[in-house]
Amino acid sequence: MKSKSTLVTVAVIIGIIVIGLLIGSSSYNGMVQKEESVTSQWAQVQNAYQRRADLIPNLVSTVKGYAAHEQGTLEAVVEARAKATQLQVNADQLTEENLKKYQEAQGQLGSALGRLLAVQENYPDLKANTNFLALQDELAGTENRISTERKRFNDTVQEYNQSIRKFPRNIIASILGFEKKAYFAADAASQSAPKVEF
Repeated sequence: MKSKSTLVTVAVIIGIIVIGLLIGSSSYNGMVQKEESVTSQWAQVQNAYQRRADLIPNLVSTVKGYAAHEQGTLEAVVEARAKATQLQVNADQLTEENLKKYQEAQGQLGSALGRLLAVQENYPDLKANTNFLALQDELAGTENRISTERKRFNDTVQEYNQSIRKFPRNIIASILGFEKKAYFAADAASQSAPKVEF
């Protein structure tokens, strides 16, 4: 009789361990899947920014042919592009600080591009140039892609962060080293409304 109750106790303990392992492995696999989704979406964000960086030399050379006096603007774009493409953030380094630096470099490039595109108003021949117009359209499309990919990235990060913070996964996540990922945030300049004067 005593051996039967010992056998039942051992079977219950083994059953609990097996169930715990199944739940733990399922949780771990789910977190790995979500972390890989974040990595994949980060690559899409980087691809969109790279597409923009690849368009810039063509845009600069087109403008250079028409707007020789705008050397300072052209140099600012080239310099901002160099800084933006040198700063790389791997998916496993998506901290708020690293993402902020990346975003600042991309923001500087965006500002420099804005100044470059404003140059066209001073040069009617440039405004009519089909290469410039095509590049300008491609750049506008790329900016839309960047915005879309950033939103998708934030959505993916939100799903991952929620997953590793919910109980009981948060215990498994902390034991196995899964950490929160940072979001893209709005630029500080976009927080205040622009001043319009007539």
